[in-house]
Amino acid sequence: MVETAVEHELLRHRLSDGATTTVYVVRHPIRTTRLRVEWLRRPEPLDRWCRRIGVSEAVVGGFFIRSSGSPLGDLWLAGRKASSVAVHDPFGAVRAAIAVERGEVRIRRRDKLPSGPAGDLLQAGPLLVEGGALVPHADDIEGFCAAADQLDSDITVGRYPRAALGLAADQLIAVACDGRRTDVDAGLTLDELGQLMVRLGARDAINLDGGGSTSLVHRGHLLNRPYEAQDVPIVGARAISTALVFAPARMRARDAA
Repeated sequence: MVETAVEHELLRHRLSDGATTTVYVVRHPIRTTRLRVEWLRRPEPLDRWCRRIGVSEAVVGGFFIRSSGSPLGDLWLAGRKASSVAVHDPFGAVRAAIAVERGEVRIRRRDKLPSGPAGDLLQAGPLLVEGGALVPHADDIEGFCAAADQLDSDITVGRYPRAALGLAADQLIAVACDGRRTDVDAGLTLDELGQLMVRLGARDAINLDGGGSTSLVHRGHLLNRPYEAQDVPIVGARAISTALVFAPARMRARDAA
């Protein structure tokens, strides 16, 4: 029998220096899940958008320009390029992305994915895990330090609330962690997030928009607790620009056996 149930885990994750943070994990079986990219043309908190559209499972997508709400990085929907702000050269050509074509999900650097995808593609990054191994970020190959002016801050430095998508042999693993709560939730560095994704079984994983934008919805409810700054909670949740939606997919009879 093929496992078809969506699984939810709540973890208190202890870090090497003794700090802890709350981690939310939702595992979606690949064979019964259809992943798609959604562009919220008018930015909206993810849980509110989910309720309005009738979506029960979703996670925040890529980065966006806060002043305009425009997605940052390459964005394709059903084989058509959508309007977005390009990542500064030369980093747009290599910044990691998620591609969904004919039901297959791939997480790769942009130059290892089709230049004109037939399905959906969302650029986010950086790449956290590749082939089951942690990806180092000291060389800043994806430009998150060098092109930090396109973001609120340099996301490679320090612990923050984070979100990620991992791809295992038979699961899509959506993860969010809390942070910015003194003595309660420390958040994670990118390396700590990558190590966590390896521990959770991801063979490939990508960082998604984080900080105050961190959002993970399960069964229609926002799991994580968004904070704008240290010990400053966000009332409700921050409006975001793109999302990854996990929808039920019909399973072929032979796959259920």
